[in-house]
Amino acid sequence: MIPTLIGVAVVIFFLMRLIPGDIVELRLTGEGGMVTEEQIQAERTRLGLNKPLLEQFAGWLVGAATFDLGLSMWTGNPISEEIWVRLPVSLQVAIMSTLLATVLAIPLGTLAALRQDTWVDYVVRLFSIAGLATPSFWLGIMMILVLLNLFQWIPPISYRNLWDDPLYNLSMLIWPAMATGYRYSAVAMRMTRSTVLEVMREDYIRTARAKGLVENLIINRHALSNAMLPVITVIGIEFAFLIGGLVVTEQVFNLNGIGNLFVQSVGQKDYTMVQGLVLLVAFVTVFTNFVVDVLYAWLDPRIHYN
Repeated sequence: MIPTLIGVAVVIFFLMRLIPGDIVELRLTGEGGMVTEEQIQAERTRLGLNKPLLEQFAGWLVGAATFDLGLSMWTGNPISEEIWVRLPVSLQVAIMSTLLATVLAIPLGTLAALRQDTWVDYVVRLFSIAGLATPSFWLGIMMILVLLNLFQWIPPISYRNLWDDPLYNLSMLIWPAMATGYRYSAVAMRMTRSTVLEVMREDYIRTARAKGLVENLIINRHALSNAMLPVITVIGIEFAFLIGGLVVTEQVFNLNGIGNLFVQSVGQKDYTMVQGLVLLVAFVTVFTNFVVDVLYAWLDPRIHYN
């Protein structure tokens, strides 16, 4: 995990420095005002951009290890504080979407595999294909329109913490979680169906049946544990994507999350914020892969980590 994160830090830091022109000058002159050379140099000094490149990188890397990502070029506030304010929103939507997708995908995918080529299988496959074909932001817009037209009610637009007002918080975030979780579940559902079908044709399943084991025991103890490995991989990848990838969905539901912050940072030419956000998403992705690897060993006793 650590070498991967260091590699990401090196790539994003030096790529941002390859942008043509002076970052500070581009940002200040991009606002349409007249700036002097003294103002540009003062801003470079404030952000530490007047130091040698390697010294800048070493300082940023040490700061990242202590959760100090520097100052935002846009707001002037510490980047860690800006991220911390918005992270709970994206994290809660991602967790709720993952739980919803898991609850839908694994039972329905398994049921479709066990009832292959029956009407149950066709219904589940249709449900999953519709999820793959439906953009989550469009589904979110349809949810808002239905709630407004049928019930004269729309989800709240101002965020409150889950611990302060659970009912208000859930009434706001359940809809984006459902919109993203549906598509999320469609991917995992198809993967579950495919892997369960493959596992049910294995020799050890036929051996278990020949020994007279109950079918439910064969499915739960022998088939699902092996079939879940690819499914967990898909769920982990999708969860990491949800942290910073819900740009349009967050705008539809007026959520001030990490995806929305990404867009705002690029629009404001806040390159120090972009660096911090990319590193955050990389950390979530790497950590999620680590958790998935641990779950492999828990599900499959043949896998050992020394």
